Amino acid sequence: MDNLYGSDLALLKLQQQQKIDSEKLQKLNDRKLKEKTDEFESLIIKTLLDVSMKDSNELFGKDAGDKIYQSMFREQISKSTAGGFGISEILFNFLKENR
Repeated sequence: MDNLYGSDLALLKLQQQQKIDSEKLQKLNDRKLKEKTDEFESLIIKTLLDVSMKDSNELFGKDAGDKIYQSMFREQISKSTAGGFGISEILFNFLKENR
């Protein structure tokens, strides 16, 4: 009888550990998904900035490295604003629900 109780206890501990592991995996997957949806929003913002600032010469000069600097500037702006427009959150919630 003690052996039966011991095996039930071991099974319960195993189930609890599996639940904890499953929750940790879910949180990790959610974090990775959020990172990817933020990256996607950043890409959308950068594309919008690229199009809207295509012929913007007032802010930047006409030097040889100017296009590179402009591209880097827009990329940093898009990364810093990603997640603030709501596109990432909508996409994250949609993808999370439809896994």
